[in-house]
Amino acid sequence: MTSAIEVSSVTKRFTLRHTRSIKELAVWTFRGRGRELSSNTFNALDDVSFTIEQGEAVALIGFNGSGKSTLLKLISGVMLPDSGSIGIRGRVAGLIEVGAGFHPDLTGRENIYLNGAILGMSEKEIAAKFDEIVAFSEIERFIDTEVKFYSSGMFLRLAFSVAAYSEPDIFLIDEILAVGDEPFQRKCLERIGTLREMGQTLVIVSHELDMVARVCDRGVVLKSGVVTMDGPVEEAVAHLRGGE
Repeated sequence: MTSAIEVSSVTKRFTLRHTRSIKELAVWTFRGRGRELSSNTFNALDDVSFTIEQGEAVALIGFNGSGKSTLLKLISGVMLPDSGSIGIRGRVAGLIEVGAGFHPDLTGRENIYLNGAILGMSEKEIAAKFDEIVAFSEIERFIDTEVKFYSSGMFLRLAFSVAAYSEPDIFLIDEILAVGDEPFQRKCLERIGTLREMGQTLVIVSHELDMVARVCDRGVVLKSGVVTMDGPVEEAVAHLRGGE
């Protein structure tokens, strides 16, 4: 098989900054320790490596703070690793950050064309998919309204619809069950199933372990930025639940 995603020795650090009183800062700075006091770093991901083959459906799972959403953002290109590398083969789309690729002062219609172009679609491709995207999102009445007036649910529906109908080679999704109400969530899962049947690679971050066990074949478990298990999704879910 051909790999779609190669994550090699990836480390991502963040800086935590702390607020101190003027007196504390003055004393610590005078002693040459101001920088030590005001900030410190932690590894959100620490030397993470794995490969995802084309057509695989993989769940990144773990408790809050495990690094799974950070890893998905690195795979999407929203962020860059501090060390290591991530190789991608094919066009990537998905729902990673609310607002990415959308302009609040443009209408839903205009944002479909804007976001579609960002995802690598031609104007002709977007026009051909436009009606399907709008119908799937269920916001036909508001398609010519500026998206800054959309509710969060409407915004997420449109963002998911554009990404799902761009037919990417690699589809990334962070917390799919946060998208809309239960009927719309079922539609999203059905669309994901269709993408799988089309042979597209799927990477999902979710706390909904029963859902990922149905959708994915493989699970990568993260804890404190380190991969603790990588295998069949049922075993990965059991491994994570064993740590509860």
